[in-house]
Amino acid sequence: MGSSLSVENPHHILISPNAIFSAGFLAIGDNAYSFAIWFTEPHFHSPTSVTWMANRDQPVNGKSSKLSLTNDGNMVLIDAALNIAWSSNTASSAPVELHLKDDGNLVLRHLQGTVLWQSFDFPTDTLVPGQPLTRYTQLVSSRSESNHSSGFYKFFFDDDNVLGLHYDGPDVSSSYWPQPWLISWDAGRTNFNSSRIGVLNSMGLFSSTDNFTFVTSDYGTVLQRRLKVDCDGNVRVYSRNNVLQKWYVSWQAISSGCISHGICGTNSFCTYVPKSGRKCLCLPGHRLKNHSDWSQGCEPLFQLTCHRNESMFLEIRNVEFYGYDNHYVEVSNYSACENLCLQDCSCKGFQHSYSDDKPFYRCYTKTQLLNGRRSPVFQGATYLRFPKSNSFSHKEHASEPLYDHVCSVQLQRDYIKSQGNHFVKIFLWFSTALGAFEVICFVLIWCLVRTRQKSNVDREGYHLAETGFRKYSYSESIHDDEERYDGRVVEWVREKKGNSSNSYWVEEIIAPDIGADYDHRKMEILCTVALNCVMEDRDSRPTMSQVVEMLQ
Repeated sequence: MGSSLSVENPHHILISPNAIFSAGFLAIGDNAYSFAIWFTEPHFHSPTSVTWMANRDQPVNGKSSKLSLTNDGNMVLIDAALNIAWSSNTASSAPVELHLKDDGNLVLRHLQGTVLWQSFDFPTDTLVPGQPLTRYTQLVSSRSESNHSSGFYKFFFDDDNVLGLHYDGPDVSSSYWPQPWLISWDAGRTNFNSSRIGVLNSMGLFSSTDNFTFVTSDYGTVLQRRLKVDCDGNVRVYSRNNVLQKWYVSWQAISSGCISHGICGTNSFCTYVPKSGRKCLCLPGHRLKNHSDWSQGCEPLFQLTCHRNESMFLEIRNVEFYGYDNHYVEVSNYSACENLCLQDCSCKGFQHSYSDDKPFYRCYTKTQLLNGRRSPVFQGATYLRFPKSNSFSHKEHASEPLYDHVCSVQLQRDYIKSQGNHFVKIFLWFSTALGAFEVICFVLIWCLVRTRQKSNVDREGYHLAETGFRKYSYSESIHDDEERYDGRVVEWVREKKGNSSNSYWVEEIIAPDIGADYDHRKMEILCTVALNCVMEDRDSRPTMSQVVEMLQ
C-alpha cells in the first residue's frame, strides 16, 4: 500500500509469472496513455494485442500520471493535474497487493489471497481463454483502430438470455446477430437457461448457456488466443502463430462484410468486394457529413415537401435498408407501393422486393435510410424520394468517391500462408518474363538473319547455333524434317568438339561478333552441359540437380 507505477518509468511494468501477459502504461495517442494489459509477445507494446484497458475513455498525460495503491485499499489512476481518471472503487484496512496472474487477470487482493477487485469482471473489448462473459459483463468495441475509446458495438446476453451483437449508436440502436428476424430456435439458440455464461478455452472451443458453440479453425492446439469485438461490429477470435510470431483470424461471427448495422451511417449504403474490402457510399443527392467518420452518415442536398405532386423516385437496384419500416404490405405492385410512400410526409423512400420463399412482392416504406447494403442476392430495389426539381442522376451517384470505413480487418483466409505458394508465384513471374524476352530475341535474330545472307559454312553454323535455323538448298529441303531439326545444331557443335584435342573448339563455335569478351571456361562448361542434356539416350541425360551442380 502506498506504492505506485509511473507513466514516465518504462520499467514500471507488471509481468505474469509465465511471462505471457504484461501490464503497464500504454501509449494510445499523442501524449495519451492508458493503463492496460497486453500479450507480451510478439510485440511488447503492440496495441493489437491489448486485452484490457482501465481508462479507455479518459487517457492520461505522459507526465506525472501514475497508478497508485492508497492506504485505504483503493487503486486509483491519477493524471498530471491530480484528477482521478479511473478507480477500482475498493476499500480495505488490511494491506493489499496488485498481481497479474498467468491467465491475464489483474487482481487486487489481500496478502492472504482474498480478491477485492479483478479485471476479468470489467472487460473492455476482449476476452482471453478462461475469462467468462456473464450477465453482468459485456464487450464494447473501440471507436476505431486508432481511437480506443468506447465504440458503438456491444456483445452481451440480452433479456432473452441470448448472446448477440448489438449496435448502440448516437441516435438509434438495433440487434443484428444472430439475425433478428429469426426466433431463438431457428437461430440454433435456447433462451431457457438464465445463467448467461460464455467462455473460450485455450484449445479454441467457445460455448455459452444459450446453446451457442463454435470451434476455431485451429481447434485442438493450445495457443494464445483472444476473442475481440472489432470496431467494424464483428466478433473474431485471434490466435497467435508461435513460429511466425503473428496473430491471425481463426474464427469470425459474420462472414459477409456489410451485415453489421450502422457501419456506414444514415443515407448511405455498404458494398463489399472480397479483393478490395468494404466501402461506404452516399446515396445520390447526399454528401458525407464527416470524411473521417462514416458512422455519421450522409446528409441530403435537397428538401422534401409533403406535396405528393412535387416528389419523384430514383431506383437504386440491389440495395436494401434494414429496419425503420413505417408500412409493410405484401402482394404489392410498384404503383401501390409508390402511392403508400407519397401519402406519408415522413417517408424517405420505399423498398420493393421479391421473395423466393413467398412468390409475391413486398413493399416497405422507410422513415430512415439506415443499415443499407448492396447485395446481388437481394432481388429488389430501393426507390429514393426526391423533389421533382432535383438535378441528380445515376451518373452523379456513380461519380461519388468511395471511402474506406475507419475500421478494417485483414482476414487471413488460410490463416497461415504457405511459403510454397509464394515461391510458385515468383517462379511463374520469372517464367513469364523469360518467355517474353525469348520472343523478343527470336524476332530480332530472325530480322538479322534475313538481312545478312552469308553462305560461309562456319558463319552459317553460328546462325544455326544461335537460332536453331539454317539455309537449305532445294535438295536438302526434301530430307526428313526430324533429321534436320535442332539436331543440326547439336551435330555441328559435337563435330567441332570432337575434331579438337584441346579446348580451342569453343573458340570455333563462338560468333565472331562476340570477339574475346567471354569467360572461356564457363562457355566450355555451358556447351558441355547443353550437349549432355540433349543426348539421345534419355537415361544418360543429367538430372536437374546434377545440372545445377555442374553450373555452380
